Amino acid sequence: MRTLALLVAVALTGAEASAWSLAAHHEVTQKAIDALPGALKTFYKKHRLEMPTLAPDARNPEHSQDRRFAIDRVVPFPFRSLPKTEADFQTRFGEDGKKLGRLPWMIRESYDKLVAAYKTGEKDTILKESDALASLLADLHNPMALTDNADGQKTDQPGLWVRFTERLPGRASNLGLDADAAHLIDDPTAQVFAVVTGSYVWIDNILYADDLARRYDPAYSGVYYEAFDERAGKILRERLGWAARNIASFWYTAWTAAGKPELR
Repeated sequence: MRTLALLVAVALTGAEASAWSLAAHHEVTQKAIDALPGALKTFYKKHRLEMPTLAPDARNPEHSQDRRFAIDRVVPFPFRSLPKTEADFQTRFGEDGKKLGRLPWMIRESYDKLVAAYKTGEKDTILKESDALASLLADLHNPMALTDNADGQKTDQPGLWVRFTERLPGRASNLGLDADAAHLIDDPTAQVFAVVTGSYVWIDNILYADDLARRYDPAYSGVYYEAFDERAGKILRERLGWAARNIASFWYTAWTAAGKPELR
């Protein structure tokens, strides 16, 4: 079992280990558009099929270890006094800090690119950068992307990454997400780290739900996923709903920071 866990963990280091299923990314992005105000919503609805995630030939975003943040490898929850810049983070944690992933800072970089895109008014660039930011923010709302036990390999639950992040949302024809209206974010960096804490808190619940469901069905067939959804499905939908709201809010905040340009 230990060997199997190691093999799965190694496999997940590749680009194909996406943080959510394509169906989940699609529904989250759609729901984010619905949460936007006025003219911004009109722009995205008009051009939604030009966004990579919503295009007819959409493919799951490529995923790498950088798109994670296994913060519990170096500091315990609730991560008090965590450095908010990458330079300060690496100064404090050294080489260990470089192995956790760059997800918070990738989001900040993507946000800045979107602000710049809004200022240019170039539709294709705005849509591309909006989609990239949405994908990264969705990843941040996946609790398993924030732990060194991402695949359950440390708790004898190998394969949990795929079961929770891809197969569980993929089994639902409609996730039925709820997302409140977009709001202006005062401090995007602080918001990113607030999401880290708000997502991480659900990890133990997911591990427990998986363990119980596996007792019902060790073969991980339909019975397992019914039991897993009963306990972890609410967490999944809650996290994806918050992802949609935060995506819309980051778009709205970036557009405001760019001076609220007219979009066509």
